[in-house]
Amino acid sequence: MQYTLRHIAAAIALATPLLAATSLANTIEEIIVTGDFRDIELQKMPASVTVMTAEDIERRSAQHLEQLLALAPNVNFSGGSSRTRYIQIRGIGERSQFASPINPSVGTIIDDVDFSGIGSAGTLFDVERVEILRGPQGTRYGANALAGIIAITSTAPSEDFNGYVESMVGNYDSWSLGAASGGALTDDLLYRASIQQYKSDGYVDNTFLNRDDTNGFDEFTLRTKLRWLTSDNVTIDTSLFFIDIDNGYDAFSLDRDGDTLSDEPGQDTQKTTAISVNADWLISSKLNAQFIASYADSDLQYGFDEDWSFVGIDPENEYSSTDNYIRDRKNSTLEAHLLSGEEGRIFGGSTDWLVGIYFENRDVDLKREFLDFNTFTDAQLSSDYQTQNLAFFGETTTALNHRLSLTIGFRVEQWDADYKDSSAVILDTDETLYGGKVVIDYQVSDDHLLYASLARGYKPGGVNTDGTLNQAEREFDTEYQWAYEVGNKSSLLDDSLQIRVAAFYNDRQDMHIKDSIIPVGGPGAFVDYITNAAEGSNYGLEIESVWQATDALQLFANAGLLRTDIDECDTAGCIDLVGRDQPHAPRYQYAAGLKFDVSEKVFVQLDIEAKDEFYFSSSHDAKSGSYELLNAQMGYESETWSLVLWGRNLTDEDVETRGFRFGNDPRDGYTTHTYVQLGEPRVVGLTGRYKF
Repeated sequence: MQYTLRHIAAAIALATPLLAATSLANTIEEIIVTGDFRDIELQKMPASVTVMTAEDIERRSAQHLEQLLALAPNVNFSGGSSRTRYIQIRGIGERSQFASPINPSVGTIIDDVDFSGIGSAGTLFDVERVEILRGPQGTRYGANALAGIIAITSTAPSEDFNGYVESMVGNYDSWSLGAASGGALTDDLLYRASIQQYKSDGYVDNTFLNRDDTNGFDEFTLRTKLRWLTSDNVTIDTSLFFIDIDNGYDAFSLDRDGDTLSDEPGQDTQKTTAISVNADWLISSKLNAQFIASYADSDLQYGFDEDWSFVGIDPENEYSSTDNYIRDRKNSTLEAHLLSGEEGRIFGGSTDWLVGIYFENRDVDLKREFLDFNTFTDAQLSSDYQTQNLAFFGETTTALNHRLSLTIGFRVEQWDADYKDSSAVILDTDETLYGGKVVIDYQVSDDHLLYASLARGYKPGGVNTDGTLNQAEREFDTEYQWAYEVGNKSSLLDDSLQIRVAAFYNDRQDMHIKDSIIPVGGPGAFVDYITNAAEGSNYGLEIESVWQATDALQLFANAGLLRTDIDECDTAGCIDLVGRDQPHAPRYQYAAGLKFDVSEKVFVQLDIEAKDEFYFSSSHDAKSGSYELLNAQMGYESETWSLVLWGRNLTDEDVETRGFRFGNDPRDGYTTHTYVQLGEPRVVGLTGRYKF
């Protein structure tokens, strides 16, 4: 079946340009990118960007961000939790978090609220679009965007009253029920509100407890958005939302057969209340001002049965423990920037400009409950990690002539971090970080754009807290990255065919590498810590294409090629990694598919996604398997209601999202094995929607 799926995908990809040569033109709807300072058409933005719309979300029947990511070239994610918390772009990004604080490489922004490092909040009900900006976003987002940014935007308020009610049922006792509506409360005040509950038993059977829901999902999302048109020149958008995730976590099988034996299954929960305010003030035709403020309070609890078994499995050799992490995270941001209007350009009207200031405060209190393997007694660790960063940024875009433009951006960021814990570990860092970009783009014609860019990104260093580490292993330094990119964006056949191509090379300096040690007396435990390698490189190619062949037929094909290396290493722990691929960096990914409207109301859709094998970690050589997945939909849509039968991973392939290599089974003397967490198996369901 894998052989067959590869050839189907190849046929779809090849058919796009070949059939387009003989087809009638059908214009593709324009897509606007909003994740940068100024809104810009996707085909005009000189950067590698993927935008997934509400229609893409509906087509995949996606409940969560992790079910969309395969559409984006060179974007991967890791398991180790019930939902995707950690994302990798072009092979760069974290894979897990335990006691040590982390500063994310990939930022996650939801309605102007920073959720970087806790992507589990990425529920997708009533979401308008998801944008993935690849490469360092040093000017716009700074410290949280070494590899890129993911921006999720829920549906905006509208003047016309509209809404829908949606329900889904599926296998694994999955169901959801949600409703959304929007319209005008007054002439000057618009609203949008949505609410959804999603539940599923999950995909794991716990044979010891005779339960099938220990790795299940229970996710509630409530959003409210208000748009206040205070005057012709001022608009204030307010987003208020509440997310309550109460998922189980029981993912690793001691017998390596997919079934678990845990007697104390874990949990992965999040309760977040968040608010953001975005005020846009058109001061004059020369000047525009924007102010953004946000606040989020998140209670997070993540824990698991550390021995993956039950008391009595091997009385002579067993151990029994759980590991539980309870975090209270509060973060607030303030941003203000001024942008030139059409009549406010400088240098003879050739140059758009902007300047701004940004402040963020993040405070994370941790309480860890665990088994101390030195004394084999219950223990606790409490810590407080507070970061503050103040940034100044600016950007100019100069029209060198009517086709050639030059963009220069910079960001200077003062980063302060304070850490202290109950083990008397104290860290106080204070550093100034620099980033930015230079982009030159050439508009060959209205339909063809060429660009080249150089960007500098950064990710602050930090502290390691787990285990008995020497002083040299307690801290690690800031990572810097120089990113080079060239690309082309073309619209062909009267805008019925769009192609976007980007080639990139990232030079990573003082690259962060995660290593681990196994403490004495702890057969099932390991201690993660982060160190710096001297240098690494990530390079590759990204291609996205969509073709509206006829009014009834649309095809797409996306692909990513990636090579990653650890070029040099100046620490003993990673000498053996020189020349090896970096973790969670598959050498290829692709997604291809088609949607065919059988009639005005009936459609079918088929798509395929694939991913190469990749190393799970830099601390061992275990790899995932490669895979090809088949997804399909068939539905009926009228003006007021729709009914869609859908399925993902229809061939029921194993998708390995996280892996460890160590001994954890007392029955075989703790012999080393590779243990993996599996992603979504074959899932099928029926979704109905009534629109009003």
